[in-house]
Amino acid sequence: MLVAAALISRLLGERVDAAVILGIVVLNAALGFFQEHRAERALRDLRRYVTRTARVRRDGMLAELPAGDLVPGDVIELEVGDLVPADAELLAADALTTDEATLTGESVPVARAAGGVVRAGTAVVSGYGTAVVTATGGATVLGRTAALLARKPEETDFQRNIRRFSAMLVRIIVLLTLFVFAANAFLGKGWFDSFLFAVALAVGITPEVLPVIVTVSLARGALRMARDKVVVKRLMSVEDLGNVDTLCCDKTGTLTRGEFALHDFVAPDGARDPAVLLRGALAGAGESGPPRGAAANPTDRATWASAALQPLEPELAQYRVVDRNVFDFRRRRSSALVAGPGGRALIVKGAAESVLAACTQTATRDGIAPLTAEQARIGAAMVAGYEEQGFRVLAVADRPLDAAAADEADERDLTLRGFLLYYDPPKSDVRAALEALGRLGIAIKIVSGDSAVVTRRICREVGMEAGTVVEGEELARCDDAALRRLARERSVFARVAPEQKQRLVAALRSERHVVGFLGDGVNDAPALRAADVGLAVDAGTEVAKDAADVVLLQKSLAVLAGGIVEGRKTFANITKYILNTVSANFGNMATVAVSSVLLRFIPLLPSQILLNNFLSDLPLVTIATDRVDPGLLHRPRRWNVPAIARFMMLFGMLSVVFDLVLITVLRLAWHADAALFRTAWFVESAASEMLVTFAIRTRLPFLRSVPSAWLAASSAAAVALAFALPYTGLGQEHFRFVPLPPRVLLLVAGVLAAYFASAELAKRPFFRRVDL
Repeated sequence: MLVAAALISRLLGERVDAAVILGIVVLNAALGFFQEHRAERALRDLRRYVTRTARVRRDGMLAELPAGDLVPGDVIELEVGDLVPADAELLAADALTTDEATLTGESVPVARAAGGVVRAGTAVVSGYGTAVVTATGGATVLGRTAALLARKPEETDFQRNIRRFSAMLVRIIVLLTLFVFAANAFLGKGWFDSFLFAVALAVGITPEVLPVIVTVSLARGALRMARDKVVVKRLMSVEDLGNVDTLCCDKTGTLTRGEFALHDFVAPDGARDPAVLLRGALAGAGESGPPRGAAANPTDRATWASAALQPLEPELAQYRVVDRNVFDFRRRRSSALVAGPGGRALIVKGAAESVLAACTQTATRDGIAPLTAEQARIGAAMVAGYEEQGFRVLAVADRPLDAAAADEADERDLTLRGFLLYYDPPKSDVRAALEALGRLGIAIKIVSGDSAVVTRRICREVGMEAGTVVEGEELARCDDAALRRLARERSVFARVAPEQKQRLVAALRSERHVVGFLGDGVNDAPALRAADVGLAVDAGTEVAKDAADVVLLQKSLAVLAGGIVEGRKTFANITKYILNTVSANFGNMATVAVSSVLLRFIPLLPSQILLNNFLSDLPLVTIATDRVDPGLLHRPRRWNVPAIARFMMLFGMLSVVFDLVLITVLRLAWHADAALFRTAWFVESAASEMLVTFAIRTRLPFLRSVPSAWLAASSAAAVALAFALPYTGLGQEHFRFVPLPPRVLLLVAGVLAAYFASAELAKRPFFRRVDL
């Protein structure tokens, strides 16, 4: 429609209008190209994970080959630092652990043994292994994720409603234009003049400034968000963000910090004991204090970063590490020989079952006692309880050892001192942020790749009621109808694969929810693309950020609530323009269509119609700066095309009533000629559209809602120009206006005042009945 309007405007000599409209078309094409380019960049980032080399054993020879040359059945060698090149089944493994955070969201390296599987895109953290390739390229879990990301994203809520709105306008435009052309032609007003008039009418009713106002409003909203560290990569996402009613969140790195923190340090009886923390810190210490470099594993970093360790620093300074035995997955523990005030001791720290197996005594409140089988069982049950709550548990034990060095054989006859509890903690502002989102009417869904136990605990800590946690295995068995029911009724999902995250988002959207998805890993990328608004954290993976529409520069989710409010302000201001322009244009053009049949002359010249449209739309560009009633920000709102149509009909016909009053007085009472009639109607039509903006821009009485200074000033200037044009050479020579006599000016002013008052009265019952 815009292309047609631009060509017609150019044929009519309206060069400025044609240039503006064509500029909008070019801008839209450029934005579309940018989106395709962004999708390609996301795919390129994914390819970094799948185009590596691999050590392959073929024909008894070990060779370095491109990962793309692997086929199922190849035997590959894996060691520390490797990125696994394909999905494979382990034939042998020695102390092998893999970092699977990019695929599953788990922050803890996973131990792998012979018979287990390793996935393409995961990283080998420790040990080595031999594996047989079972899937390559697009058949791997990572490859399926890339394929999901490569699919063309579905229409967002904003795009879908713009399309519906445009289709409604086109139908109205075509019907009115055909009616006007046929009626005027058959009444003998000239086929060519009737055609020009009908074409001008079509251009006049088309809100060609809508793309400009939408772009300006979205850009202004995006700039305000950027000041709050929310970067919008796709302008339409500003409005979609405001309309979000369901937010799906990943857990690791989004709700949590994505790294270990020390939660507690307890004696064998469960009581907090600083001596356990002291020994745990010494077991992971470097030669001169905190561990550094390769020795700085996640749990040791968390221990030394704990605020609880600060009071123990004077005591720690009295010890030094003499020798150490490094961790390996056979023993599943490490040890350090330390020298201190009480002599030398070997401190052992590691997996609870491994350390307990080497203990013969246990610390009690009364001293040291033999570790009986019953006490060992109670200790194991305590550890299982902590792990059930989602903690990673390390046991700490020691024994006196007066030696210059220690080896693994010395890790025996130990005294159990207690346990260190670690977890990936929630971010400090998450609870407040989720509460703020709840107050904005947004339902929260947690969709995590981590275990149900850990996910439930994190939900509890951030103040969410987890209820029944649905796991990925259950989702895999669901058909689409069952999945929609679970998506609707449940709030927490765990052990969810990338495809399942995408299916959940699609299920929620099929239930007519506007869905935002917040994540930061490769496993989140398909869901980020599938959502109406994909949101990534700046600290996340490049793939996630490229797939997202919005990036949070701060690791705090608190800024998201502010971004949603800005999106709602933008939506409200765009809605103001749409309601104003469709009702005013429909009313004006309906009046023109009717009067053109009743009058012996064309009621407005084509150039006057185009000028009217341009003059009345120009000040509305500043509507992006307008204030928004607080009541419009408390919940998400949706485009309601049938409601917009009802508003257009009601307020458009209200405009027709007052237009007909003006026409009746001018023609029947005062017998105005064509030039005077057209001038008076032009002034009244242009001014009424600008003035009525101040009635319908707010649900409140207009005196209780102050418009922005830009909107008020630009509207006043446009109204003044409309009244002044008939008295200028420009208006008289180029648009055939004539000066208006005082009584006509008074008539126009009276009609405007009555129209404004009627619109103010009509809006209250309308907005009470219709949700817009």
